[in-house]
Amino acid sequence: MLSLRPWYEEPPGGLLPYPGNSVEVDTGAWRSRRPVIALERCVHCMICWAFCPDSAFIVQDGRLIGVDLEHCKGCGICARECPKACIAMEPEPALTPA
Repeated sequence: MLSLRPWYEEPPGGLLPYPGNSVEVDTGAWRSRRPVIALERCVHCMICWAFCPDSAFIVQDGRLIGVDLEHCKGCGICARECPKACIAMEPEPALTPA
């Protein structure tokens, strides 16, 4: 089992490879926009995974395969950091005017 340390105990510049307690909390309900990934343009650099504060990116065999929408808050950091601009932040379907 992973030892879940508070963020402030991590060294400066450290990468947090685990989502802390967000695995225990459904944070996806807070979202008003969701990331939509154009996987055909993705180069699997994993920058989105590294910057995501909730570890919401699903990775299999070293490749990005999707987003865990139960934990994604829709902050948009992934879209801003993607070097190939293959992540777009789109309105949640339930919030789109009819």
